[in-house]
Amino acid sequence: MDGATPYTQGGLPADRLFRQGKVRDVYDAGDGLFLIVASDRISAFDVILSPGIAGKGVVLTQISNFWFDTLAEVCPHHLKATESAAFPEPFTSHPALRGRANLVRAVRIIPIECVVRGFLAGSGWKEYRNSGTVCGIRLHPGLDLAERLPEPIFTPSTKAEVGHDENISFDRVVAIAGGEIAERLRHVSLELYRRAAAFAEKRGIIIADTKFEFGLDGSGALIWADEALTPDSSRFWPVTEYRPGANPPSFDKQFVRDWLEASGWNKQPPAPALPDDIVARTRDLFFEAYRRLTGRDLVLE
Repeated sequence: MDGATPYTQGGLPADRLFRQGKVRDVYDAGDGLFLIVASDRISAFDVILSPGIAGKGVVLTQISNFWFDTLAEVCPHHLKATESAAFPEPFTSHPALRGRANLVRAVRIIPIECVVRGFLAGSGWKEYRNSGTVCGIRLHPGLDLAERLPEPIFTPSTKAEVGHDENISFDRVVAIAGGEIAERLRHVSLELYRRAAAFAEKRGIIIADTKFEFGLDGSGALIWADEALTPDSSRFWPVTEYRPGANPPSFDKQFVRDWLEASGWNKQPPAPALPDDIVARTRDLFFEAYRRLTGRDLVLE
């Protein structure tokens, strides 16, 4: 892995590019299928940073695939194929996609980020100090920074391709998606989080919070989509270094957020370039998260 450089999308068919997000590129693979490619781009505060983190896209994809498989009984997912040999042409012949791309079925994405928080951290902690609430949900008084909540809470937000997501109430979710789907989103999100958090804690990782995305298939079934409990979509803390009252070190991009906060950046693009030591440390943390969760080392080819 030493000396690796960030993946770029060179050689992929530009006419098949369906959508480009902050991290993932989505290609139309035909027949109601899409190819999702996780790049090595890294974003924070809704801004894409430079340089990328070499191998990060492979880590994200492989962690997602692990969780999709582990928690499939909770909610069906969108994966159709994870090995490049099973991708349709012209994608199967691109070795750069190996390990970082998935073939998925098309679903109608519900435009809501389904955030679940199990601990008091980040923006939730800031709001709680000011008002005693997190995303408008009133919590017990006297909770400390990084404290485990009595029960995980569902704190949805809007889904923004650019700019900042906006926290919304459950009533707003009902207005956007309808009452039945809103209830399903909340129930499934909380169940996925509870099971994943219990599993990860036994492997030495606390999942403080995470976000899910879902879609509907042609029959109206709820489908788990996008990514699954990765260091990009979650806050991971080491069990051995956790204690309430302090921000634990993390296995996720909080490490990058902390550096950006200390840099004095105003959180408007362009962001300052990440120093080499921050890039290297972030990369190490992502790979360590994979090793702990899966029990295997991830070796890049």
